[in-house]
Amino acid sequence: MREIDVVGVRVEMPSNQPIVLLRETDGDRYLPIWIGAVEATAIAFAQQGVVPPRPLTHDLMKNLLEALGQPLAEVRISEVRDGVFYADLVFASGVEVSARTSDSIALALRTGTRILCEETVLDEAGIVVPDEQEAEVEKFREFLDQVTPEDFDAGST
Repeated sequence: MREIDVVGVRVEMPSNQPIVLLRETDGDRYLPIWIGAVEATAIAFAQQGVVPPRPLTHDLMKNLLEALGQPLAEVRISEVRDGVFYADLVFASGVEVSARTSDSIALALRTGTRILCEETVLDEAGIVVPDEQEAEVEKFREFLDQVTPEDFDAGST
């Protein structure tokens, strides 16, 4: 298992499909995962520290875990099959619950929980960004600093 960080979310053009970009903490591989607009908004809210007036679904999940005294120990991206990523929520008690990867990432960001990824997933779906493309990644990071969660509502149904 490799620890990964959330670089951010963006809308991929021309498909207008949101992606979340992850990166190995101690490596040079990136993991792009296509997600839905709602999940992109949830991840962007968490990254930007946006607190809605009423709890959204991932905020509710965090509040439930706190109220029940069931801390989330880690999130594991465990598998990619036919282009679909699978994740597990691992609780301090040892209980594991299968979850969508995008929901798992949104919850991990809200709870400050580390995200791990199976080496096989990174081998299959990870991409290495050559040094000459690192400037593109920096542009992406600058874009993330300026994007708002509302930017992900465009074109959603």
